[in-house]
Amino acid sequence: MRLFGFALLSTIALACTPTPATDPAVSAESQLQAVIDEHWDYSLRESPLMATQAGVADYNHRLPGATEADGQRRLAMEQEFLLRLQELDPEALSENGRINKELLEWVLEDSISSYQLNLSRIPFNTFWGFYMAVLSMTNGLPTATVDDYQDYIARLNDIPRYFSENIDNMRAGISTGFTLPRIVIDGILPTIEAQVYAEPEESSFFEPFGKFGDGIPEADQARLLLAGREAIRDSAIAAFANLVTFFKDEYLAAATETLGAEQLPNGEAYYAHQINAYVTITDKTSTEIHNIGLAEVARIRGEMDALIAELEFDGDFAAFTEFLRTDPQFYAVSAEELLKEAAYTAKRIDYLMPGFFGKLPRLSYGVVPVPDEVAPNYTTAAYVGAPIGGTIGGAFWVNTYALDQRPLYELTALTLHEAVPGHHHQGAISQELENMPDFRRNLYISAYGEGWGLYSEKLGIEMGVYRNAYENFGRLSYEMWRACRLVIDTGIHSQGWGREQALDYLADNTSLSRGNIRAEIDRYISWPGQALSYKLGELRIWELRHRAEEALGDDFDLREFHDVLLGNGALPLSMLENVIDRYIAKKGTES
Repeated sequence: MRLFGFALLSTIALACTPTPATDPAVSAESQLQAVIDEHWDYSLRESPLMATQAGVADYNHRLPGATEADGQRRLAMEQEFLLRLQELDPEALSENGRINKELLEWVLEDSISSYQLNLSRIPFNTFWGFYMAVLSMTNGLPTATVDDYQDYIARLNDIPRYFSENIDNMRAGISTGFTLPRIVIDGILPTIEAQVYAEPEESSFFEPFGKFGDGIPEADQARLLLAGREAIRDSAIAAFANLVTFFKDEYLAAATETLGAEQLPNGEAYYAHQINAYVTITDKTSTEIHNIGLAEVARIRGEMDALIAELEFDGDFAAFTEFLRTDPQFYAVSAEELLKEAAYTAKRIDYLMPGFFGKLPRLSYGVVPVPDEVAPNYTTAAYVGAPIGGTIGGAFWVNTYALDQRPLYELTALTLHEAVPGHHHQGAISQELENMPDFRRNLYISAYGEGWGLYSEKLGIEMGVYRNAYENFGRLSYEMWRACRLVIDTGIHSQGWGREQALDYLADNTSLSRGNIRAEIDRYISWPGQALSYKLGELRIWELRHRAEEALGDDFDLREFHDVLLGNGALPLSMLENVIDRYIAKKGTES
């Protein structure tokens, strides 16, 4: 999964009065650009962490506001922006202008819906949340000047206020019965408790103070170091300690016993919002998605059984997956070995990329271990995008915690998904787009990004990346994993499934390790709808590829198709379909 967090899917607004609605004396393109520019400025100011990632340093001294008043103000502002966009005649816009208008409307409609549902009452899940955003705030943080350090110290001192506002929101969730299930909190608490250190130097927040650069005069270093230590001890660590107390004393006792999103107050509307936000397909009900998942599980299981037969394994599917989960040959014996294997796999794929893509990004990426403080309850891997204008590349995060849960036969599919041609390639291409508004460069839409990641895993067959039947079985297991998500996510949130039923279903149909299975199921419970985006996105991308192949015949060029698919950055699936249809029509007239 690509880790841009909840940033741009919940874009938030600036407290200012927007300019008046459309003026007939001003061109539609100019009016659209005015809305785009105002919205971008507004997003940066109200989302300081996102601004830092975007290379804008103006707000590096603070964290977002999270009060009820903040939410109400943003809701009103976003509704005004949306109204101004809707008043623009799309026929008066260029093709790129129409895409900009439609895409920003989608972003605003999604964000407005989240405010109307008051989703800030659950500001976290097992994978990400407000405290994780804070833990990641040194990523891309500039530390070249004294002012940079003073901004960072001010942001550290803002953590108690930010946490307190999120606690108030969770208390509102408690009072309205809108909380996460109790069963998943046990997995979340250790990550929070782990941030309560005895000494500031033990915290990851201290890292920028470990070594000052040449731009920091020696006369200032002692002062900054002292202020940094105090901010980490009295603000950051104290805020995490207070958060631990809140979870233990209040949230755990009030958290729901039920698991499903639809079992919460206004739950059907909540789950429908989640499906629309992450899948961007509005023509599928949860029951239809459940049935698509069942069909995909049956198809993939047939391919897995055929591969087991090809290997002449003496045993059934359960015995084979137990063999994969327990045989030492499939596991690294050290974190360094796992990281080296991941790096080698990534370079093998890099070598083949020009044969499948006409445009390659300039931005590099590296293989990086998942941070120790979050690794125990974290998924197998993730991609962390590079800060725009920063001094580091993208990061293919590999979880080196519990090595007996990180099988090497899955590493090829994992690398294809998280690094290249998956999230890094797609994300870097998006960042480097020319003549695009800033809001599109780092926009992440789950069905597009995760669908592309899963498509990339299967593309590895054509690229010749899989070296043996075990690695190919690992790919099938990953595809089965995403198909199972369609069944399990809808099963939990709309069909009344229990946790054990979900655990058994994933264990019975994949070779995933037991540790991964537990973490995954708790992730689906705590993050409704997101897990649907992978398989549904991939199915739509293959559908579009087959449509282009059939329509263009001998004129179909796979490298060109991939470049077109990625050439507009992240899009909702309906907009992506329009882009490919226009490409097919244009290509057809040229031949």
